[in-house]
Amino acid sequence: MTGTKASSGTASGTYRRKGVLLASFAAAGALLLSACGGGDEGGSDAKNAGAEATRDTSGSMELALKSGTARQNKAPENTGDWANPPGKPASKPVQRKWVQLSAGRAGALDPVVVNGSGFTLYRFDNDTASPSKSNCNDACATTWPPVLVNPGGKIFVQGVERSQVGVITRDDGTHQVTIGGWPVYRFSKDTKPGDTNGQGVGGTWFGVQPDGQKSGQEQEDGTATDAPTPDASAPEDGAQQAPATSAILFDDANFSDDGPAQGIAGEGCQDLARPKVTSSISLDGSAKIWSGPGCTGASKVINGDVADLATIGFDNRISSVKFG
Repeated sequence: MTGTKASSGTASGTYRRKGVLLASFAAAGALLLSACGGGDEGGSDAKNAGAEATRDTSGSMELALKSGTARQNKAPENTGDWANPPGKPASKPVQRKWVQLSAGRAGALDPVVVNGSGFTLYRFDNDTASPSKSNCNDACATTWPPVLVNPGGKIFVQGVERSQVGVITRDDGTHQVTIGGWPVYRFSKDTKPGDTNGQGVGGTWFGVQPDGQKSGQEQEDGTATDAPTPDASAPEDGAQQAPATSAILFDDANFSDDGPAQGIAGEGCQDLARPKVTSSISLDGSAKIWSGPGCTGASKVINGDVADLATIGFDNRISSVKFG
């Protein structure tokens, strides 16, 4: 889910605020702002503290769906994803207390969803997304351990829209997490974080993107999943704006005054103090945003303000910005 949109009645005030902040960043260099006291990665800012309930398709259970990582939400050690042995099913209740869904990169897959321990999550072509149904049981579920969560557990999301997340009841009565309607799994031969040994197995198993699509595969329109999307902020005549020298990055969409923000300024590549939390960005020109620190990973050139980074596939993904 995206942040609450600013009403038209506050638009002028918001843009006056942006103008003042941009001037301040240009003069002072990198500066952390917070409209409501946002702190560092381990802080309890409004975005990470937010939670809402999600219900499985049978309506039999509720879970807490929370923004941010398990670490940011102070999940207990040796629980949830952290308690799952690599490649093994989550057979103990402590291993099902919570799961984390983070948009990230693994091998050549970018983006792909990984769990709280950094293991790649997959989808199965023989499953169905509408209705959500897993067809991987018994021996299949040993090779491909389903991502399970117990009733009353938590799902932490980072870079995955809450509206894409669900839970289904499997044939054995356990509860499996879905993304974009697709049940998600780990792979038994992925033994360390970042492994993608399950990609393409049998021509039916693929890493799962934050919207449930296959990672690293062509979509129905023939475009690759990691291909650049059209620049939603580009001028209609195709002309690129002059290079930006500063930016304000808002944790919520539509430049919300109600959530935290951070600012950067300077020349060349600038890392964010709080990466992968930005949902809207205000620029005084053009710049290149990157998914990794040090201007690495996936990138996109943007021109001026972008009110909702989800429209260009970059919500909660920016880790660095290159000016000039």
